[in-house]
Amino acid sequence: MLAHVTELDRMQQRSCAESSIMQMLAVAYYLIDEEAYAQHAVKLLRAWFLDPATRMNPNLNYGQGVPGRCDGRGTGIIDTVAFVRLVDVAALLESSAAWTAEDRQGMIAWCEAYLKWLRTDKLGKDESRAPNNHGTWYDAQITALALYVGQQDLARGTLEASKHRRIDMQIEPDGSQPRELARTKSFGYSLFNINGLFTLANLGEHIGVDLWHYHSQDGRSIRTALDFIAPYAAPEKKWPHPELHFGRSALVPLLQQGAVVYGDPGYRQLLELLPAADVAANRSRLLYPW
Repeated sequence: MLAHVTELDRMQQRSCAESSIMQMLAVAYYLIDEEAYAQHAVKLLRAWFLDPATRMNPNLNYGQGVPGRCDGRGTGIIDTVAFVRLVDVAALLESSAAWTAEDRQGMIAWCEAYLKWLRTDKLGKDESRAPNNHGTWYDAQITALALYVGQQDLARGTLEASKHRRIDMQIEPDGSQPRELARTKSFGYSLFNINGLFTLANLGEHIGVDLWHYHSQDGRSIRTALDFIAPYAAPEKKWPHPELHFGRSALVPLLQQGAVVYGDPGYRQLLELLPAADVAANRSRLLYPW
């Protein structure tokens, strides 16, 4: 059992690392127009999604399976959160000669098949009902894939529903996230869920759904969740909840983006309390300079 879990962990780490590499290559190509970066990104995309000999099947039937108990679980869908940025990779490669019309159609077909599986399979339906970060990132995957394959009504409907299903149901009026605070890594999971909500808000900008400024009648919102956790950028501020590994620098991309979206200088001031090297090295500065 332990060996099986370890192997699953290795597979997840590898897929996340590969997706990060693809994203860096695509961004580098987009920024400096160096075709070699695009060519290598395309090579990786083909290996993972297009080449019949090596590609992943468009389902997670065996995601987070437990030998002797179940072949797969809905919770395994959290392992494909990287697909949210992989569709961005494909979009950034559109102008490259390396990314052919056949590649584009193959990628769209794969994403359509996976999107259908997410929405119709029992495991996908189970994950859609998750009341924590799993549900948030499920919506993010649905929305990103739907936008990529041209299903705008599905994307818009998912985002509109997330106002109640994710923001109202997961965030308290004071900005705390009880289901994430109950975890042994409560700080990390709180940040992870806010990242998912930020992702949904970013996606909403493409089709006119404003999650950044949505709030319930009693004040539940993405911004209150950010404001609850942002003060812990200060080194003297102690996190009062369970946390096996507290890392303040994980706040960097959230504070950078919050400073730009909300125009609040307080977020910039908090960024200055974090290690300068961590702030300077974070790739989010390319998107949200401050």
